[in-house]
Amino acid sequence: MRWLALCCTPDAPAGDVDALGWLALSFTPRVARLEEAVVAEVSTSLRLFRGARALRQRLQQQASQAGLALGAMAWAQTAVGALALARTADTTPGRLGERLDALPLSALTAAHTHHAMLARLGCTRLGELRRLPRPALARRFGPALLTALDRAYGDLPEVHEWLSLPDRFDARLELPYRVEHAPVLLHFAEVLLRQLCIFLAARHAGVRTLRLSWQHDAMRARDVAGSGEIDIATADTTRDLPRLTRLLGEHLARTELAAPAGEIRLSADSVLPLQEASVSLLPGPTDPAERTTTNALLERLSVRLGADHVREGRLREDHRLDHMQRWQAWPAPPAAASRRPSGPQPTWLVQPPRPLRSDAREQPTYCGPLSLVSGPHRIEAGWWEGPGGMQARDYFVYRSATRGLLWVYHERPSSTPAASPGWFLHGVFA
Repeated sequence: MRWLALCCTPDAPAGDVDALGWLALSFTPRVARLEEAVVAEVSTSLRLFRGARALRQRLQQQASQAGLALGAMAWAQTAVGALALARTADTTPGRLGERLDALPLSALTAAHTHHAMLARLGCTRLGELRRLPRPALARRFGPALLTALDRAYGDLPEVHEWLSLPDRFDARLELPYRVEHAPVLLHFAEVLLRQLCIFLAARHAGVRTLRLSWQHDAMRARDVAGSGEIDIATADTTRDLPRLTRLLGEHLARTELAAPAGEIRLSADSVLPLQEASVSLLPGPTDPAERTTTNALLERLSVRLGADHVREGRLREDHRLDHMQRWQAWPAPPAAASRRPSGPQPTWLVQPPRPLRSDAREQPTYCGPLSLVSGPHRIEAGWWEGPGGMQARDYFVYRSATRGLLWVYHERPSSTPAASPGWFLHGVFA
């Protein structure tokens, strides 16, 4: 067996150990928590990742990209032995027994409580402890010390509870001091965001909604609620850490805390599959990176300007041409696919339609004469909405020398009595 022990740095957040275990699950399914570290049995994965050195370098690279405080790492034939070597940062080559014999007693957790007594006996290293008479050692210090020692050297089998990914992400972080301004929360929320992205990478998934909540200080005013929260939505499924960080920062910049916060919590109830797309050789409309960049920009604009100021056009099925498109706040919820309209659709609608004058030939004019491009497109629909919804029109596309392509219709005499006959400007093409 080939065990790899992974330790975080002493100043790492508490949640980094869990995130480190999720990261290790991307390399092998046999990952377990062992005291303050994570151990992974990778003997069946070495060939896939082209050897132990390549696997270790790739794991270090991904941990660095995720912002994890990865500290010491060590290889051994046993999990307890690998943890002992990692604690002492031992990298000397040799057999496992010889390497463990040279380690101090502090490398083995079971020897910590007996360190003073063992030191008085002149025993300071694991090799010296192992050479003591076993029956007397068991009577004096208990069987747990011998069991841990045997498991480290591989004389007894090890039993581990394998890690598994939870169905949903929910992590909390107690703040080191009371935070009075919401933008300051972003510094601490980045720790939880890193854990979230590693969790999503292990599940090959992404999110579209997040929730950041905080607990107010107990000394708050009576009329202030005990907690607050904000919901963050993305345009598409993602696990991009910089993008989520920037979006959360935009929300927090426009949030005021009703009272100082002492704890934050990040949750993602809905985890969605993320389709991994191949990177295109040439950039273009179908390039996934370009779509992601555009969506990230629109997300920030929607937060800064307001949801109603960033809008998205959607097609809908209707016989009336001006009802075939609807502009909604971006991002609009997914809708069923609709048939393409039979006639051209302008970029901007003129509401209400503007009346136009006609020349001697009964042709419309707008800032000068117009030349016909296409038409007529005749419609007679809307009767199901009553007299006010009935339309009997002939639509045309005209070209203006100064205004470009225009969407013009002529109200037919067979229309409703409330409709005014004549020519109307109803849209402008970009």
